[in-house]
Amino acid sequence: MAGRRRWSTDEILDAAEELLRTSDADSFSVRKLAAALGTDSSSLYRHFRNKTELLRAVADRILLAVMEDHHPEGDWKRRIMALALKVREAFGQQPQLAAVWGRYASSGTGSRLVMEEVLQALRAAGLSDEEIPTRYHRIAVLIAALIASEAGVSTVTPEEYEQGMELFRVAVMGADPERFPTLAHFARDVRPLGVDRRAAFEEIITAQLAHIEAVTSRAS
Repeated sequence: MAGRRRWSTDEILDAAEELLRTSDADSFSVRKLAAALGTDSSSLYRHFRNKTELLRAVADRILLAVMEDHHPEGDWKRRIMALALKVREAFGQQPQLAAVWGRYASSGTGSRLVMEEVLQALRAAGLSDEEIPTRYHRIAVLIAALIASEAGVSTVTPEEYEQGMELFRVAVMGADPERFPTLAHFARDVRPLGVDRRAAFEEIITAQLAHIEAVTSRAS
């Protein structure tokens, strides 16, 4: 009688990535993944010690793919912005994995390549070696938070989105001008969170980079 098939690490990660397209990190489990592969959980634990380690590996693959397609060009600000937009786009195509990345920090090759690129760009900005790690951390937290936030919006169903838009319109356009005078004044111009997120993303990252530039100018 033939034994069960031995799945490679890449095949396991492929299946996990596919499963995460239709579920989230909370409902994902090694048992469900094993069932999808037609095997038992113990065979997967030969590759990954636990669920968290597996999820980190899946998220890191996204970063690795980004870096394989990333070709640094321009000054340090352009390098960081280009990388941030590529990471945003990659996780935007797989929003379930964006939440995984935001929750489970990766230490794989993809993560290290992203760190290397940002740290190199910050060194090119003229920051001191003492300042670079702090500025790197600020950028990393900001990008991860923005992408995870967008992922939350992206994973709602069309019906949920329309319901949310209707609730937003009622809450804003119907605001009592006596109780909420400023909201009532700007009601026609205030936009829901799901609108024009790329522009907001770029503007927020640009502001952080401008702050770093101001720091280097004061130090010189």
